[in-house]
Amino acid sequence: MSDPFGFMKYTRKDNPWRDPKSRIADFNEMELPLTDAQRRQQALRCMNCGVPHCHVGFAYAGGKAVSGCPNDNLIPEWQDFVGRNEDKRAFQRLTLTNPLPDFTGHVCPAPCEVSCNEALNNKGITIRNNERFIIDQAFKYGWVEESGRPLHRNGIKIAIVGSGPAGLTAAWRLNQLGYSVTVYEADDKPGGLVQYGIPNMKLPKEDVARRVAVMEKVGITFICNTRVGVDISGAELRQQYARVLLTIGARMPRELNAPGRQLKGIQQALDFLTAATKAVATDGPAANQKLAGKRVVVVGGGDTGNDCIATALRLGARDILQLEIAPAAPSQRPDDNPWPEWPRTQRIGYGQSEYAALSDQPLTHFAETITEFHGDDNGRVNGITIAKADHFQPVAGTEFDEPADLVLLAMGFTGADSSVFADCGVHKVYDDYQTDSEEVYVAGDAKRGPSLVIWGIREGRMAAEAIHQSLASAADLAPVASKHA
Repeated sequence: MSDPFGFMKYTRKDNPWRDPKSRIADFNEMELPLTDAQRRQQALRCMNCGVPHCHVGFAYAGGKAVSGCPNDNLIPEWQDFVGRNEDKRAFQRLTLTNPLPDFTGHVCPAPCEVSCNEALNNKGITIRNNERFIIDQAFKYGWVEESGRPLHRNGIKIAIVGSGPAGLTAAWRLNQLGYSVTVYEADDKPGGLVQYGIPNMKLPKEDVARRVAVMEKVGITFICNTRVGVDISGAELRQQYARVLLTIGARMPRELNAPGRQLKGIQQALDFLTAATKAVATDGPAANQKLAGKRVVVVGGGDTGNDCIATALRLGARDILQLEIAPAAPSQRPDDNPWPEWPRTQRIGYGQSEYAALSDQPLTHFAETITEFHGDDNGRVNGITIAKADHFQPVAGTEFDEPADLVLLAMGFTGADSSVFADCGVHKVYDDYQTDSEEVYVAGDAKRGPSLVIWGIREGRMAAEAIHQSLASAADLAPVASKHA
């Protein structure tokens, strides 16, 4: 490292956040970048520790959790380049593993930072913010487009179904390798959950559009408003393309099957967030009054629930209640949760912080769940019955009622849409991204279940390499190239 004692010279400094009371007045980005000089000081804090847990990405808790970066990003190496003012080399090293730091630089929870050796005594070095700095420099100087252009085309066509992080990553890598890639997307714009599942203030849609635009410039084709099994069949894709990669995500939502669920005004969180993003794009500042005077209940205590709180505040709601069926997490690490594991402790999300800045009323109720929805004469929800929960089950005799004009179900997702798999002839998905349908591969949340953006990026990258290997052998390449040219 250029300064192995940087972590002793410079204190950690994160990108500052706008004041909660002012930022809820709009959907603009919450974080404000540091100056270039400040950012380079933060990169110099990487200490050349010799045992960088940050980029090991080892699994624990039965493989359900990961410490460090699951994508094995070469973090100390590109930190050093930033500190040396060698931003292009930093970009080249970062994108060897992560082609989409414009997404992770905004929304990754950064398990790499909490597993940093410096986090043993402090808060770890800044990594997520530095990724964002690197990719912003790369777009500024044209390095992204330059890095995405293939040296030659091999005449082989690949179809990717779904344009979330896994699909975009796979498309980028396959295009670099010379394949002609077409991405099919069911929504009206590419991006998947980064387009419609993550609010503007966390990930500006200009950044998503910037990424899609550069992908189109380097030769990738996007076909939107197209559902496999409806607008085009899996059989057609398999006939027209040498390989088909399904990166459709795990968007089947978990349900709350309580009496009255059919009432209007009870929405899945993703539907709500999608509608809000579209409203911001079309209505601008007028979108900030769509929930004025409404009483909103958010069911679920994860990141999506937090996004719903923040979005509802920006749409004008001021009376919000959040229900989490699980007990509150402890304030200190449990004994069975040592560093460098992700700390299973109670955290305050950005939306919860914003609500606390406006109201002294409690927002989140733990170990509680809805047992019944109530409606008015027009079939619209106007109240709920809540009960205490024990081991994720309602406790009889603890019920009480609360008013509600809008209920948002943010309880997570159960998996991928199996109808797309069936239409593509897929009945089994294997660990190596292949399936029992020879031409069809699966990656991302569609393969491993709901997860982080960085996991999707890893899956897309590894699936692209697997597809390339399946087509690169001498026995396979010639017939495929002539058939699909």
